[in-house]
Amino acid sequence: MPSDTRTATLRDAIGLGVAVGLYGVAFGAAAAGAGLSTWQAVTLSALMFTGASQFALVGVLGAGGGAFAAVGSALLLGTRNTVYGVRLAPMLTPRGLLRRAGAAHWVIDETTAMAVAAPDRELGRLAFWVTGATIYLGWNATTLIGSLGAAALGETAQAALDAIVPAAFLALLWPRLRRGAPEAAVQRRVALGGAAVALALTPFVPAGVQVVLAVVAVALAGRPRTAVTP
Repeated sequence: MPSDTRTATLRDAIGLGVAVGLYGVAFGAAAAGAGLSTWQAVTLSALMFTGASQFALVGVLGAGGGAFAAVGSALLLGTRNTVYGVRLAPMLTPRGLLRRAGAAHWVIDETTAMAVAAPDRELGRLAFWVTGATIYLGWNATTLIGSLGAAALGETAQAALDAIVPAAFLALLWPRLRRGAPEAAVQRRVALGGAAVALALTPFVPAGVQVVLAVVAVALAGRPRTAVTP
């Protein structure tokens, strides 16, 4: 393996990991704004470790939704990691219970993208583990910082934290909606459809339930259809 290729892989993995890990500050602040204690926020980051699901959970709780709606939203958003795991399993082939558990825990958008984009299998494994370790350490450390920082803010500043969750979701979603993204037009229609369903249901269902139902509706609308042969 050329040393420059390995160096480039390490550089990209660590660079992405640091950038994404810093985003844990926003989650820590959002968790505090939703009423979670610092230890609860840190525990969520350590055990759940999938940003979109974490933001969904605290977003529903912060809006006054129940635990069922919060957990349901988080689980629905986290199902994509199962698909990623199926794709990565032949590449990673982790041996031993601890390595398998660690690999499964670190299967997220960023680690999958780095592993799949690597030029060969060995570099793919390297990219996965380095990206996962960098993000995990950074995300958990900055979650603590964000939660402690938010707890020290005054009431006016804490009220402004309500904007963090929708802003965070928009930041996560935006790269997929730009014209250069694969199937951007389809994804824009899916996003707008989900938003329309959620907004229509908001006056009639408890907080958080509309998110779950919108995801289910979009999933059903996008399910593969079998062609009917005359």
